[in-house]
Amino acid sequence: MFNEKNMELEIGGKIIKMSTGKLARQAGGAVLVECGGTALLVTATRSKAPRKGADFFPLTVDFVEKYYAAGKMPGGFMKREARPSTNATLTARLIDRPIRPMFPEGFNYDVHIVNTVMSYDETCTTDYLGIIGSSAALMVSDIPFLGPVAAVTVGMIDGEFVLNPSPAQLVNSDLELTVAGTKEAVNMVESGAAELSEKVMLDAILFAHDNIKKICAFQEEFAALVAKENIEFTAPAIDETVKSFIDEKATARLKEAVLVVGKHAREDAVDGLEAELLEIFTADYIEKTGEEELDGALAFDFAKYYHDLMKQLVREAIVYNKHRVDGRKTDELRDLFAEIDILSQPHGSAMFTRGETQAMVFATLGTKQDEQLIDGLDESFYKKFYLHYNFPSYSVGEPGFMRGPGRRELGHGALAERALSYVLPTEEVFPYTVRIVSEITESNGSSSQASICGGSLSLMAAGVPIKEHVAGIAMGLVKEGDDYVVLTDIMGLEDHLGDMDFKVAGTSKGITALQMDIKITGIDEEVMRIALEQALVARTEILGVMNAAIPAPKAELAATAPRVYQMQIDTDKISALIGPAGKNIKGIVEETGAKVDIDDSGKVLIFAVDKDALDKTVSLVNGYVKDVEVGEIYTAKVVKVASFGAFMQVAPGKDGLLHVSQISHERIANVEDVLQVGDEFEVKVISTEKGKISLSRKELLPKPVKAAEVKEETK
Repeated sequence: MFNEKNMELEIGGKIIKMSTGKLARQAGGAVLVECGGTALLVTATRSKAPRKGADFFPLTVDFVEKYYAAGKMPGGFMKREARPSTNATLTARLIDRPIRPMFPEGFNYDVHIVNTVMSYDETCTTDYLGIIGSSAALMVSDIPFLGPVAAVTVGMIDGEFVLNPSPAQLVNSDLELTVAGTKEAVNMVESGAAELSEKVMLDAILFAHDNIKKICAFQEEFAALVAKENIEFTAPAIDETVKSFIDEKATARLKEAVLVVGKHAREDAVDGLEAELLEIFTADYIEKTGEEELDGALAFDFAKYYHDLMKQLVREAIVYNKHRVDGRKTDELRDLFAEIDILSQPHGSAMFTRGETQAMVFATLGTKQDEQLIDGLDESFYKKFYLHYNFPSYSVGEPGFMRGPGRRELGHGALAERALSYVLPTEEVFPYTVRIVSEITESNGSSSQASICGGSLSLMAAGVPIKEHVAGIAMGLVKEGDDYVVLTDIMGLEDHLGDMDFKVAGTSKGITALQMDIKITGIDEEVMRIALEQALVARTEILGVMNAAIPAPKAELAATAPRVYQMQIDTDKISALIGPAGKNIKGIVEETGAKVDIDDSGKVLIFAVDKDALDKTVSLVNGYVKDVEVGEIYTAKVVKVASFGAFMQVAPGKDGLLHVSQISHERIANVEDVLQVGDEFEVKVISTEKGKISLSRKELLPKPVKAAEVKEETK
């Protein structure tokens, strides 16, 4: 019934298994890829015909997490998987990035790749397995794929690289690096790192590529077992009439148009020339053919070839003349500007501008209740730091609809969050929950890196004690044959027409995040080395501008930020603080308006709106949990008056006796003449023998001066 094919590969101490021919037999290609107890069913299916009029490759990658894979039930009312989680969306993007460049130029069939996690054992991560499985599914299909592509994850524990570490190992790792590539070159990098040097990062990438080569060879052997022929595909040719017209009429003028300074001015010049030439071409066509309008296929060819010519002219100017469209040198940054405290109410605010890219970034400090619950296939946990990135259409001068975050927003936000996470203080030092929001108000490339710079500034402005500033920079590449140029600080046009987007973020000490995407089949070690070296120089310059704006975190939090106090109590005091049915803790919260969190270890976190409320809350908590000691001074309240003195509450549940002899230096005949129930004043603890608290007011009052002493002083 089944024509099943199976293969195994041992790599990094783990066994990767692949099988095909048994599951999803109607898909274009289907592979079950397994490692340990983790298993993904990956399918690759194409449309029956190319998409007409498409000037892009319509590839869709989905990553589907099934809770049954980890033996868990979905949350929510519906109790079934619905929209993909943030992690699933980011993993789908991770798979898409190295796969997309590996198709023939002009291939415009719809291709759909689906990764379904059917089993998960928390030892083998699904990200690199998804890339391997997607490549293998394409290899056993009839889709023309220029693979194979493989991926691995690299950690670094105690200075040693670890191949495909488990999630538990990654917790103690100074590096979390995912690399994808072919046998010849690397074509995707995604990394977070604890301020590692450029050399260590490059060594880790090369270590990854050595293992990627083995997995690519494994896929080739596996695909040979199936031996399915690819469909024939030839990229559609541009009409010769269109080519000759544009070559003659547009080349010289388009060279000038692409060098116009300013994003919108350049776009107007390029678009205006296209509209002018299209009008002339259309008039000639109508005159020659007698048709009423230009043929749709010719109009498509005109737009495509005009864009291709613009791309060629820009690339040739960069590679052969070292001339960028905005006049910068290949290693030159755009103008930089950094400013903090833009607005008064946010806890921390900053603006970072690089050329025509601008981010307004805000930091907000919250309590434990503001932590974000992350629920997926791994064990659920709470995040104390998260960053949200917003890219409204007005930032590029266009109208649009305001919807929820898409894949791009989630991806850019995750990169910026990762870059900043390595400099944040520990919970013991700074127990706040921290949220950063980056609002992109202008964009002409590298908005994710502007978010990193602005995020770092806003954290310091909010008084978050981060180690030091983190800056991000995007590097580009233009490669023509064996000639290439690495560009520093690419703008939107260079990203769109170039071959690489290489983002590097870090401090003065080292890299904290790295992301590389390319549009060609791969880049070699030399290109990566040059890109990292130029990025370090640029990062240093950016950090100088940021340090000029604010060199260190503010010593005081913003007046609008909540106040926090952290204390440790004995575990046997927890029940006393909480009280029967929560009576004590509820009373404190009602009286002060503060939030009080207590965990089983005895750690108490107190969040209050201002210092007065915080001080009062701390005092009330101490009243329940702190033992009364001799010599301490309390503001106590009279709760009962007797002939021999007064009983006073020095703390909740702790009363002491103020004996009549300790009320004043003068003799008191009747206690009720000087004390009433409800009176409050300071007293000193003078004894706690046998658990009974004795108080004195007299010891806090100045001694009366005797008449003889007064007479002596007046002499």
